[in-house]
Amino acid sequence: MEIGKQNAQHKINTLWLVLLIAVSIGAAFTYAPTAQATIDAFEFKNDELRTRYQDLAAVLRCPKCQNQNIIDSDAGIAADLRQQVYRLLNEGYTDDEILDFMVARYGNFVLYEPPVNSLTYLLWYGPFVLLFLAGIVVFFLLRGNRSAAQAAQQINEDDRERLNKLLNKKSD
Repeated sequence: MEIGKQNAQHKINTLWLVLLIAVSIGAAFTYAPTAQATIDAFEFKNDELRTRYQDLAAVLRCPKCQNQNIIDSDAGIAADLRQQVYRLLNEGYTDDEILDFMVARYGNFVLYEPPVNSLTYLLWYGPFVLLFLAGIVVFFLLRGNRSAAQAAQQINEDDRERLNKLLNKKSD
């Protein structure tokens, strides 16, 4: 009789678990953000302008997303930047002038590869300095462990000699 109750309770618990999993999966699919592709319908006078536009948009970082260029970003600011690049290209600006315009408005951060200058030395060389410092720390840690191991081995040899002397005294 007791086994029957346990089996019934196990079935109820299993049904609740299955129901909980089903609701969780349904909620995940219902509330998951959907990808919205950005399609800009810019008309270019020629293929050269289209290529320049794509090249410029690929090297400009979205100020909001920070990890996407303005082509890949769906943020409103990225759409504004794409529109500005298109407008400046049609007005006859060179690529350098467009990049200078963007840097003047948004700072070096808008470029995926900011220039090397006194303001960006830490950005460019900081990781190498940290790696070098980490190497020095590892070197001294390993060197210290080796010295400690040698000292421990020396202590063991000293203890062994003293033990041998004590054993030799007792056998005499």
